[in-house]
Amino acid sequence: MSKLNANSVELGTLTTTGRNAGVGTATGTIIYNSSVNAVQAYTGTSWIFLNSSTALASGGTITTTPTTTVHTFTSSGTFTVLSATLSSVDYLVVGGGGQGGINGGGGGGAGGFRTGTSFPVSNASPYTITIGGGGAGAAGGNRGVSGNPSIFDTITSSGGGGGGSRDGSQGAGASGGSGGGGGGVNAPQAAGSGNTPPTSPPQGNNGGNNFGSEANQVGGGGGGAGAVGTNASSGQAGPGGIGSPVTWVPTSFGTPGPAPGRYFAGGGGGGVTVNGTGGNGGAGGGGGAGVNGTTNTGGGGGGGYSGGSGIVIIAYPS
Repeated sequence: MSKLNANSVELGTLTTTGRNAGVGTATGTIIYNSSVNAVQAYTGTSWIFLNSSTALASGGTITTTPTTTVHTFTSSGTFTVLSATLSSVDYLVVGGGGQGGINGGGGGGAGGFRTGTSFPVSNASPYTITIGGGGAGAAGGNRGVSGNPSIFDTITSSGGGGGGSRDGSQGAGASGGSGGGGGGVNAPQAAGSGNTPPTSPPQGNNGGNNFGSEANQVGGGGGGAGAVGTNASSGQAGPGGIGSPVTWVPTSFGTPGPAPGRYFAGGGGGGVTVNGTGGNGGAGGGGGAGVNGTTNTGGGGGGGYSGGSGIVIIAYPS
């Protein structure tokens, strides 16, 4: 209940959950919402901010420009629409990158990359955000562990496929958002397929095949959001496929690339066991041979190393 003091008005304080649990809330009710540190009024159908400069939603790290408000999630959380005036958002959803294969293995595939505009939202209920971890933990002659999916409501970006290992029984790359590269065994090994499961437009690309030779055990590059992983050749492991750019995300996220924007979901470079050169990672956080994928880019890990975790970014006009 509000209280009138000599020099101020004390508003009733509620959380968003408590506010939404109200039964028969009267039109014109004003509260202080402690969940978002803002004063709100009830119009009869929805709650609105009384300060027009306040963000129209909560969740993640919020940054603003004169024209855009951006919510960046680097860990799992909740995106909550706080105003009925916010009806659609733009989004970027990147899955966790795959781990590169062990012992001359293929590069890890990048996490799935999905972006879009005018995605419908409402303040009826919160939206759960899941950030996929990068693949990690394989040892010995095992194929790299695939990454985990990132999710925003109905938008799911698959984890990247693990790179194939030197061991012939696990030499093929795994499929995923982008496919892992084929491992450096003594016979050609297939790369994993990208865009698995399929989305439109595609969320990623295939990995590169290995070069099977007793003298040159080198792996293929992991696929990236923007290009397939490169096949290994005699003595040269395959570079990871390049990622894709997004122009509206904060410059503190993603990595530089050859075109404007910040790049995400680069493939990992193939590894090498003997007599060869490791592959470079693709722009967008892909790790070169012996290097982890970059955190919160969905980059695939280089041969033998971990994939980078994914990210979700949501934006709307300020």
